[in-house]
Amino acid sequence: MKTWDGLPISGEKPHGASVIVWRRGGLGREFLVLHRRHAGGIDFDGDWAWTPPSGARFPGEALEDAARRELLEEAGLELPFELSDLGSDDWAVFVAEAPANALVVLDDEHDRFLWLPAAEAAAKCHPPLVGRTLLAVDEWLHQAAAEA
Repeated sequence: MKTWDGLPISGEKPHGASVIVWRRGGLGREFLVLHRRHAGGIDFDGDWAWTPPSGARFPGEALEDAARRELLEEAGLELPFELSDLGSDDWAVFVAEAPANALVVLDDEHDRFLWLPAAEAAAKCHPPLVGRTLLAVDEWLHQAAAEA
């Protein structure tokens, strides 16, 4: 297995991870979504190509290291995160809180970012499973806050 740009993907599950990054905004939680730049013949033009920071893990790479690397590479962020139970056997989902003034620095794979409320962020994400995962993280955070 290889990534879209030809890099090897771990054969060990989970094959990759998403880091759902949120911050406290004026109207509540806001989630970070990144827009994929058009690359390699894949049609990322338009307004649909949004995802949270995520990517495949390399052979021999620890899952947490892959998540940390993807977050730093794609968004320029170094944040503590925790593994949620919202992923699958194939893909892990981590959650990280960013400070309100977090400086997002994009890599060449992305051309813009937004901080949006959960429903708006989820509506932009594709495939739809990514948006549903973002909504599940929002609910997971809501439940955790209610239990605290």
